[in-house]
Amino acid sequence: MRIASIMFSTAVALVAASIAIVPGTLVADSVRCDLSDYKAAPGLTAGLEQDLLAVSWNGQAGSELRARYAIDGGQPIVRDFSIRKTGGQWSVLGRNLTPEYRVTTGVRRMTEQQAQPLRDAGVELTPAVIEKNRWYAFWDAPLVMPDGPEMAAVQAQRRGQTAPPAARVLGGPRSPADIRHANASFHATSCSVKTDGATIEVAFPGLSMGIFSGTLRFTAYRGANLLRMDAVASTNEPWVAYKYEAGLKGLSTDLTPRVTWHDTGGHVQHNAFGGVNNETIVPVKAAGRVVVAEGKAGSIAAFPPPHTFFFTREVDTNLGYVWYRKDAADRFGIGIRQADREENPQYVENFALFNAPPGTKQRMGVYFLANAAAAEPTRDAVLAYTHGDTFKVVPGYKTMVNHFHLRFTERVRASGSFDTPMQDLAAMKALGLNIVGLSDFHGDMHPNDPGPLRFKDTKDYAEASRRASDRDFLVTPWEEPSAYFGGHYNILFPKNVYWSKVRQAGQPFTEKDPVYGTAYHTGSADDVQKMLDAEDGYWYHAHPRTKGTTGYPDLIFDKAWTKNDRYLGVAFKPGMGMDLSEQRMCEWRCFDATDTMNNQYASSGLRPKYIIADIDTYQKGPEDDLYANFPVNYLKIDRVPGPDADWSPVLAALRSGDFFVSTGEILIKSYKVEGAGNQRTIAADVDWTFPLSFVEVVWGDGKKIDRQIIPATDLGPFGTKHFAIPFDATGKAWVRFAVWDSAGNGGFVQPVWLKPVTTTTSAGR
Repeated sequence: MRIASIMFSTAVALVAASIAIVPGTLVADSVRCDLSDYKAAPGLTAGLEQDLLAVSWNGQAGSELRARYAIDGGQPIVRDFSIRKTGGQWSVLGRNLTPEYRVTTGVRRMTEQQAQPLRDAGVELTPAVIEKNRWYAFWDAPLVMPDGPEMAAVQAQRRGQTAPPAARVLGGPRSPADIRHANASFHATSCSVKTDGATIEVAFPGLSMGIFSGTLRFTAYRGANLLRMDAVASTNEPWVAYKYEAGLKGLSTDLTPRVTWHDTGGHVQHNAFGGVNNETIVPVKAAGRVVVAEGKAGSIAAFPPPHTFFFTREVDTNLGYVWYRKDAADRFGIGIRQADREENPQYVENFALFNAPPGTKQRMGVYFLANAAAAEPTRDAVLAYTHGDTFKVVPGYKTMVNHFHLRFTERVRASGSFDTPMQDLAAMKALGLNIVGLSDFHGDMHPNDPGPLRFKDTKDYAEASRRASDRDFLVTPWEEPSAYFGGHYNILFPKNVYWSKVRQAGQPFTEKDPVYGTAYHTGSADDVQKMLDAEDGYWYHAHPRTKGTTGYPDLIFDKAWTKNDRYLGVAFKPGMGMDLSEQRMCEWRCFDATDTMNNQYASSGLRPKYIIADIDTYQKGPEDDLYANFPVNYLKIDRVPGPDADWSPVLAALRSGDFFVSTGEILIKSYKVEGAGNQRTIAADVDWTFPLSFVEVVWGDGKKIDRQIIPATDLGPFGTKHFAIPFDATGKAWVRFAVWDSAGNGGFVQPVWLKPVTTTTSAGR
């Protein structure tokens, strides 16, 4: 039954009789709650209980959860958050919980790093060009002032430099006036309830937070012990970069007397609130990004979305993404936060924050998980959504990521033995990775040497990688040469190849070196292409449309080396230009770039261009928070090549598009375009953890890109489903399939042509 609205009782009414009267109990204002978009469903209900809106939903393992909401002086209140076993008594985990948000804003600027490749290509930096690229800045740190203490530390680290560092941004320098801080205030007089599949949303308009305004929203998911809280807010100001903190305060030490977490060394830590009150939040560097409030009747965990909460950085150091705060002798709060800047001065100029284009609805989310158990099982229940921060084994597939700048050769040499284990690789192996592609020799290890020094480096690089490999763990000595083709790119060979990026006058393209065997000297795009053809190598663009690849691949769509099957496509590197209003990560930079190319090349006889999960970070260790920043490729290969085998199976899977990409939570275990002619079916077997949001079929006809979006909000957590989606292929050139969940995580397959390729290039192996 649909109900237009419900009048809550007056401000003098007491809370529902089922709630014990305790110190701090509040009374509710008289408000209206619109239920016109609510439809009752088994295991997912909302209704009036005196002055409360009560939302109940079935959780996991026979549990039932309840959140009851009220408004006090315009402030939305979670009057109680409770859990019970089916048919049992309610156990209250929190009473009179007050949402809190804080936002810090700066000004987004385009960077010199983006400008240089455009200048080199002869592109005029018009206002329109700057406006287009400004949102995708990487080396931007809106909260770091050029004359601030952070930059003084940068100069000190650069040993002996007396001149200030060169400006990294276009236009005027950053100013303290750019930075604004604001706490959320609430002026709610009503609420609304909406059901969407297996979810139920409760929204309170009247949120104000500095330059942002909007709605506070709570979302519950049938089948999950989750409660998500969002500030859905927008601003009309231009060029806003921001970060946020979010949480709930008012937790009682009577109900949950302590908070606990795992530190980055893996040790269990806790705070029992026996000390003084905190003046500010207490940032916690918690492994897995989880903090838990623990009590006898159960626990509440707070944690961020596992991937969309993280804009791209150069390193994966844990900056403390959760917090607690003791507010009174018997009250505290918990939540999530982002730091103001990097801790290592080397990277302090890169901390770009989130984008908030004018008018977009930013979803500033935080998750809470309730459990009728102690802290450790509750933490485990949170980590189940990320498979324990590992990439789950899928039979018939091997996990692969590429693009790490570890200074691997230099550090192995310095250790005194090529057999010395590197902690970076130990950390990545623990994630469940099978194949790690390194990308040293980017700007290090004699990049401009015509041969002798670089070849010695190459030999050591290959030997150190060989010794780091194992039966089911391969380390490849690949490279990000970024030479001649345009933009930054990764080059991948099936074996170690000796080549220089310099070809001196009179130097041959290829020679037989008495020490290294066949060696190449490249001085042009044609030389690099000939080497790729000779050695069966491939390449793809790193971080498309930003950083040193700003303007690319678009600027070379018509070049012979791009219109070639040796060119695989672009990297899936989300987080550069992170915008929390978007439904998909890397929508414009990654998907649009590749879809546009496939439309252009639809009748060329080329194979499709792909989107390859890619990392692009520097030194790391087991104490770092890697999982949040790692998408992964699942290659359809039976085994990992051994230390002395060539890497052809890896490249063959990449070239054939026999892989899917995932942030880890969504696994596309099989995929096929079935049928013939115009009547086709997209068939896919999918596993997931977070409740789903939608699946989509995306296609191009050689001119435009279009898609069919199939809502999947009826699919709760930890599910498996065979999707069979009828698809009319009339006039369409290519198609791809993707799955996105309610936390913004994604999984997608590679594009396939809908008609057989009738011709191929000479390099189209």
